[in-house]
Amino acid sequence: MRPHSTPEALVRDHTIYACVMGSRAFGLATDGSDTDRRGVFLAPTPLFWLFEKPPTHVEGPAEEQFSWELERFCTLALRANPNILECLHSPLVEYADDTGRELLALRGAFLSRQAHETFARYALGQHKKLEADVRVHGAPRWKHAMHLLRLLMSCRDLLRTGTLTIDVGDERERLLEVKRGEVPWPEIESRMTRLAAEAEQASHRSPLPEEPDRRRVEDFLVRTRRASAEAPAGTSSPSGV
Repeated sequence: MRPHSTPEALVRDHTIYACVMGSRAFGLATDGSDTDRRGVFLAPTPLFWLFEKPPTHVEGPAEEQFSWELERFCTLALRANPNILECLHSPLVEYADDTGRELLALRGAFLSRQAHETFARYALGQHKKLEADVRVHGAPRWKHAMHLLRLLMSCRDLLRTGTLTIDVGDERERLLEVKRGEVPWPEIESRMTRLAAEAEQASHRSPLPEEPDRRRVEDFLVRTRRASAEAPAGTSSPSGV
């Protein structure tokens, strides 16, 4: 790659949005919690004219840092990927330039009833992993069980209200009890079953549209790519992250 298009340079010079995710964003942080940083960068349009295309994502350069190129991020968000949608709704935004703020203003365009299927499918996969831990070790990974309960609550409330809220609020202590291993696994499974049923029920009368607004998102992406192509060579978005 050319020097100005290394993965590190793309994150450093072209980040449009950066936030904190994980336990800190969920309202579940404790003294030992990491700070997970996520971001979106806009690769300059001329880089796509080369044989070697820009990366769709970059891990690092800092520890616990991960970023997506804007198009990849939008594609995953339109598919209702839980991690991506939650990233867009983090209460801990560390940076957003003009393009990043426009992306945040589009949050509603990504939301649809498809979230029920994707969240439920992700939850099912995580549940199977927890069941395997119980069979092998006699207990699940309690932290993972806590986060699965949190995800199921988030999905149910999204379908009920049409709004994605990732901070657990008043549920913090009950969830931390799960993380500490203070709640028996059968009770946790019972909670998961109830939450999944409530989400299923909510999906049938959700205020969310059936499909995301792909046209609106694509218009944003095209305008952003065109503006990048027309920008003077060597310009970048100083992200400060």
